[in-house]
Amino acid sequence: MFGFRGIGKKNKKINFCRRDEIEPHEIFYDHLARGREEKNDTDAKKFESPIDGRFLRLPLALAIVFFAAALGRVGYLQTVEGERLAKEANQNKYIFHKVQSERGIIYDSDFNALAENFSAFDLHCSEQNLPAKPAERKKIIGSLASMLGADSAVLEEAIASGKNPVAENIKHQTLVILEARLNDFPGCSIARRPIRKYAQSAGFSHLLGYMGKIDPEEWKAGFEIYSINDYIGRDGLEKSYETVLRKDPGKIRVERDAKGNIISQEMTASPESGDSVRLWLDGRLQKKIYDSMRKQFNALGLKKGAAIALNPKTGGVMALVSFPDYDNNVFSSGDADAVSKLLKNNDEPLLNRAISGRYLTGSTIKPFIAAAALQEGIIAADKNINCQGKISVQNQYDPEIVYYYNDNRVHGQTNMYKAIAESCNVYFYTIGGGYGDQEGLGPTRIKKYLDLFGWEDSAGIDLPGEIAGFVPSPEWKKEKFTGTQDQNWTDGNTYWLSIGQEFIGITPLEVANGYAAIANGGTLFKPQMVKEIVDAEKKTIEEKSPEIIRENFIDAKHLAAVREGMRFAVNGAGGPNASALTLNQLGIPMGAKTGTAQLGRKIDGKDLLNAWVAVFAPYDDPQIMLLIMAEEAREGTVAVVPIAKEVLGWYFEPKNEDGARLSELPPTEEANVGEEPPAILEEIMETPPATIPEEEY
Repeated sequence: MFGFRGIGKKNKKINFCRRDEIEPHEIFYDHLARGREEKNDTDAKKFESPIDGRFLRLPLALAIVFFAAALGRVGYLQTVEGERLAKEANQNKYIFHKVQSERGIIYDSDFNALAENFSAFDLHCSEQNLPAKPAERKKIIGSLASMLGADSAVLEEAIASGKNPVAENIKHQTLVILEARLNDFPGCSIARRPIRKYAQSAGFSHLLGYMGKIDPEEWKAGFEIYSINDYIGRDGLEKSYETVLRKDPGKIRVERDAKGNIISQEMTASPESGDSVRLWLDGRLQKKIYDSMRKQFNALGLKKGAAIALNPKTGGVMALVSFPDYDNNVFSSGDADAVSKLLKNNDEPLLNRAISGRYLTGSTIKPFIAAAALQEGIIAADKNINCQGKISVQNQYDPEIVYYYNDNRVHGQTNMYKAIAESCNVYFYTIGGGYGDQEGLGPTRIKKYLDLFGWEDSAGIDLPGEIAGFVPSPEWKKEKFTGTQDQNWTDGNTYWLSIGQEFIGITPLEVANGYAAIANGGTLFKPQMVKEIVDAEKKTIEEKSPEIIRENFIDAKHLAAVREGMRFAVNGAGGPNASALTLNQLGIPMGAKTGTAQLGRKIDGKDLLNAWVAVFAPYDDPQIMLLIMAEEAREGTVAVVPIAKEVLGWYFEPKNEDGARLSELPPTEEANVGEEPPAILEEIMETPPATIPEEEY
């Protein structure tokens, strides 16, 4: 277009200037010019007028400052923070997920799986990927909660907390529907989680243990192989062999765009499967002991007890039962109510009584007192002591006060063999604390020998939670008793200690391990659950050799005398009142010792007792050392001896060429055994418990 300047005025001329368009500032200039002309009352009409430069100084200065600051910030981010920001950007681009490795299997000695792996599926949700609008978010969470059968408010709170998973162990039917509709729930994903399945939960829970979610401190200590949502061994072998059963997880690199959408996934490290463990445990023996205990306990109204079977030649644990049992699968299932009931149960089913309970031993202490007396040379095994049913002791300060220490009956002339067989209290009062002209061991030497048999040291079994037993001493009593209590150790304290009463407290495992040392001729082994570590093909990676704690601390001839007394307890050679005569019906040579310990409480007028029986068999070449203990029994040894009888009768049953016992074969296969079942097996089942002599105290 053309611009015209001052047409018709003097000294004005037309300015022909070709332009394509009028610039905005030209309009601004013309406006200023008209204002000036009107103010000066002049006829000069101009289309444009130069602007004052002062009007441009401030915007120009602000622009310079802004661009200088922006340029400086860019330079700072590039040079100073560049490396860190690039790293963070890369981290936002890539997310690394751990892929849990397969946990090792727990096998019994015959490679029967006791703990296997199965899959559970959990729901993970990220709050930041949900819609920002509250109404939309609430609708999505409500729909998700309805599908899961969960409370909408609880689910919303779980998502807002940022803790994942927000739902565990999704049922299969729900899982199928959820996977089909997963796109309707932005920010949510389904994750597979390996869980443990304990196929034979009854009787196996205390030795296998269970899995529980890792806590933050554990995760920080082992974050290289664990994620915050992992499960870790919490008890039993699962805990003891956590580092064997669990190996390094795999890693998946997930690439995302700026909006968080997944672009690609890549496995950067493959998961390493854990190694498996093979136990010394005889799974069938474990189940037989548990079933026999449950049947007998239910019949007698008992709730608590323990049983241990050891291989006397190796220290291998062939069976370990704690009663009552619990279902360790509830911890994997996520059943919070079932777990809560376990924790609140007054019978403490989670307590492994075999290794974590201290008990008065009663007469089961007597073979150990006998071995100590022989080793110290204070008596010969064939020397008789006249046992007339009690001993009397005068008070050292007031002779008119007489204390009586009673026996279960009058035994007459009694040597060590008979004393062990009939469980004669007077005999062990005498050699333990001394009486008349017979020297006694005294508390110091009793404690010394019980310690040699491992009664005050943790046996070192490869299970968590084992505690050490306790044997009292004069020093302990002086420190323990205060005020008006008698701090002095008396002869009465020694007499009670000699028969396993009053202050002593020993674990069933320690008692059983001590008896295994008697059975094998004087070698105290470390009890072991695991025999070997194997790979996925069951090939040996590491063999666990038997470990000896100590040996030859008692002369072999003295232990032979003690075993002979235990043999008399079964075959009655020491006298008609042998305490374990019913076991002789099995027709298997064996040694045994029973025991009852008074707890100082009564129910329905009957004393509450800890009832014990310890048996090793066969006598000349022991293959098994079996110990059974019933807590708070009212029937004495009647509570436990029938269990030992049933278990050992089953254990020594004839087997076919495949190793199956007669009672385990279907009726059509009995002819394949190759021999007739011994008549004694029928007698075992027909013998009523009432025929077992009651050992008193």
